[in-house]
Amino acid sequence: MNANAQKYAKYIKFALYALVVVLINLAGVSFFFRADLTTNKTYSLSAISKKVAGTLTEPLTVKVFFTRDLPAPHNTTELYLHDLLSEYAQNNKKYFQVQFYNVSAETEGISETAHSNQQTARDYGIHPVQIQILEQDELKFKQAYMGLVIIHGDIIERIPTITSTEGLEYKLTTAIQKLNHKVSALLALDDKIKVDLVLSSSIYKVAPFMGLQELDQYPERIKEMIGRLNTRNYNKLEFKRIDPSAEAAETERLRTSKLMHLKWPDIAKSNIAAGEGIIGMLLQYKDKTREIPLLHVMRLPIFGEQYQLTALDQLEDLINTNLDRLININEELGYLADYGTLDIGGGNPLGPQDGSLDRLGNLLNKTYTVKAIDLEKDPVPNGLKCLLIARPTEKLSDYALYQIDQALMRGTNLALFVDAFEQKQAQNQPFMANQMPTYVPLDTGLEKLLEHYGVRIKQAIVMDEKSYRQRRSPQQGGGEQPIYFAPIIEKNNITSQLEYLKNIKGLIALEISPLELNDKRVSEQKIEAYKLFSSSERSWEMRDRIILNPMFIQPPAADEMARRPLAYLLEGSFESYFKGQPMPEKPATPQENTAQDQQTDAQTGPDGGRPSGDVSLIRGEGMRREQSAPAKIFVMASSKMIGDQLMDENGQSPNTMFVMNMIDALNGREDVAVMRSKEQSFNPLDPTGPETKNIIKSLNIAGLPIAVILFGLLVWTRRHAHAKKIQRMFEVRKTGDSSNR
Repeated sequence: MNANAQKYAKYIKFALYALVVVLINLAGVSFFFRADLTTNKTYSLSAISKKVAGTLTEPLTVKVFFTRDLPAPHNTTELYLHDLLSEYAQNNKKYFQVQFYNVSAETEGISETAHSNQQTARDYGIHPVQIQILEQDELKFKQAYMGLVIIHGDIIERIPTITSTEGLEYKLTTAIQKLNHKVSALLALDDKIKVDLVLSSSIYKVAPFMGLQELDQYPERIKEMIGRLNTRNYNKLEFKRIDPSAEAAETERLRTSKLMHLKWPDIAKSNIAAGEGIIGMLLQYKDKTREIPLLHVMRLPIFGEQYQLTALDQLEDLINTNLDRLININEELGYLADYGTLDIGGGNPLGPQDGSLDRLGNLLNKTYTVKAIDLEKDPVPNGLKCLLIARPTEKLSDYALYQIDQALMRGTNLALFVDAFEQKQAQNQPFMANQMPTYVPLDTGLEKLLEHYGVRIKQAIVMDEKSYRQRRSPQQGGGEQPIYFAPIIEKNNITSQLEYLKNIKGLIALEISPLELNDKRVSEQKIEAYKLFSSSERSWEMRDRIILNPMFIQPPAADEMARRPLAYLLEGSFESYFKGQPMPEKPATPQENTAQDQQTDAQTGPDGGRPSGDVSLIRGEGMRREQSAPAKIFVMASSKMIGDQLMDENGQSPNTMFVMNMIDALNGREDVAVMRSKEQSFNPLDPTGPETKNIIKSLNIAGLPIAVILFGLLVWTRRHAHAKKIQRMFEVRKTGDSSNR
């Protein structure tokens, strides 16, 4: 081959290589795959997310408003969001659309396009947030847009702030589900939803004294906002202004409402007579009503009482939230509301209150419609998937227990967070600095019901050497004080049998009682029992006289210590507690007793006897069940586990995820629970004993030098052996040459 041919062959080979590289890249654009190597598949969509995206039958658009070129970790959040939404779109290319908007902060020099994007973001209720950045070794603050809106039909759902990747898939999927349900619920309405602004005109006179300078413009702004909301809710809203000052009948009708009622005395200087007024908002659909506060009162030091109107953007969120609850777009979750149970709370503008479950209520209200159930008046509704019972303190009547039992027989799952003791303060005793509360054993009737189903709550509080440790102040001697009644539950003591609990790697229990499984009852009913978590092997029980002052608690002898089961899930077909027993009578109220007496008199014959037709002889089949449909019972003997002290308002802590996952699983939403917990960031190291620690420490100190010495000896040995081999080869060759001579 001549020189020219070789030259052309070289160019042809280069062109072929370049063509192959281009074709591979083009193929990669159309045909690509991603491998998620994380343990929890954090960067892959869950099955429920794929299902939600894949079942869309109408266009859904996600508009993302994000400031570009943000420093870490916010740039990582934007990249994760971009990849996550791309995964959603891959599962429904026809109806799932994503649009990204580069929105620069208002303080920066921006282009006309960026300014337009800013206005679009504001129109959707997305506003900039302040973030910290490190520039040239200096900590600075920056305004940045980090939010999105989801548009489905005429309805909009917002995630106004996205500052981290934690729980992002859960928020997106539940928001999309919510939109689907809301569209269906609104289109199914056969009447208008009344939005009534209740504002007495008499309040205008005293508004300046209350600092409400813009009250006269407030109704018109609300009307405009309702108009915008109406177009987004398929024109199902009907706005009306009510002035109780001009309508006496309205004043009487609203007197028992929970709207703000104001009264004021004569203000002689301004020639204002004493009066009263009402301010608030009502959402009404048929016989259902939701009340929304428009005026808040707070007491500040020096300044005294201050009045503040609800901001319009906050009011819009309140209307949307209450609208969702009014038309029941979410699945119902039953909650026992009588017999001294805790107040489920939620939506309290003043925040969490003592003796309530506000944080749990707020989390549940995002995806459930919590239905209060008063067993003294009504039975548990048919079709309810789960009934939540939180710390009853009063004795349940046999009729109430029968209603709970029959709900279980119909397949309603039970979630019980109950206490073995009730805390009581000493009465009519002089105050003493060291005075401690007493703990009285509770007997609500649920105990015998649970024992019949197969689990018993023991009258004790679990103490554990592996517990939360509280730092003591220097005045108290410093150091750490173990809080033995707050056991730390390590991951080796949490079950991994259930998929939605696999990623829960640690919990903190508080004032929790041990449980005991009745193996005989469980075996007889063929119940499957899951021990969800237990205390450590260094735990013991405090019985009889309960004292929860850390200063007075000392661990017992080693032979009293053992693991204690703290939570169980029973699953199967249960036998009714009332099998073979007569149906309990419903306790009658005084009004019902009077009506019953009148009915009895009307049915009595002329001689004062009973009519010949005796209804006691009538029998009905199918009125009660003695064997349940497949059902589940979750039991944990501590209401503190769902209290505001341990629940996280954002739903990201392990304790919160455990509680929410259990409630979701009992409502048939295991896939949602798996999705929530897969991004759990709490991942502690496996616990190690003193022997293991000493071995690891010794290896770190002496292991590396020994390894280097051994490696050196190995190298030296191999080199020495190689040298010997070469020497033998030369000796053999030399001997051969001598022989030839």
